[in-house]
Amino acid sequence: MRKRTKVWAGVGVGVVVLGGVALAVGPGLYADWVNSNADAAPTIATSAAADPVTPTDGTWTVGAGSFAGYRVDEVLQGKDVTVTGRTEKVTGTVTVADGSLTAAEVDVDMASIATDEPPRDSYFRDTALQTGTFPTATFTLTEPVALGDGATSATLTGDLTIRGEKKQVTVDAQVAASGDTVQVVGSVPITFADFGVEAPDLGFVTVEKTGAVEFDLRLAQS
Repeated sequence: MRKRTKVWAGVGVGVVVLGGVALAVGPGLYADWVNSNADAAPTIATSAAADPVTPTDGTWTVGAGSFAGYRVDEVLQGKDVTVTGRTEKVTGTVTVADGSLTAAEVDVDMASIATDEPPRDSYFRDTALQTGTFPTATFTLTEPVALGDGATSATLTGDLTIRGEKKQVTVDAQVAASGDTVQVVGSVPITFADFGVEAPDLGFVTVEKTGAVEFDLRLAQS
């Protein structure tokens, strides 16, 4: 069994690796600044929201405009802070047959996930997720999903692999069409310890033991 690593202080707030920035400017101002830089949760684009999804058999590929990343909450000296990281280096394919989603595999380049602070990103890559050894996170569908005409949502069950640890997850995703592109967005709740990462409590900063993997996929038929 891998030894769990206490790393999420650097990932979430970056207080230590940023050289005491929070203490220098005050926790309230720092929390406001971090929260203002957090990305909004992925949502269906306005242009896609009005178009129903009609399942078309074939292979669909993750294309331009897609992104994935993480969201983590913490408390810094009594102040709530939310940090998000994002990357557009997302690849994968989805297979539709007889009106059902029968297969899907999506890979995320973990080393390219970035926040507003490079020191935090370095800690995330090198210490938290050891991307030199585990460069990608992968979601693999394990149960087929029936897609009716005009579908606006889908429940996806599959295996999520992060840092070499594989766990079964269920995702309530939103789907919509815009021209020849299908957009799929969602959020996967995760517990860090399940992937070998223990959220620490350092006194002045407490990192929540749970977070989320977020995604916005733009699929085009191959």
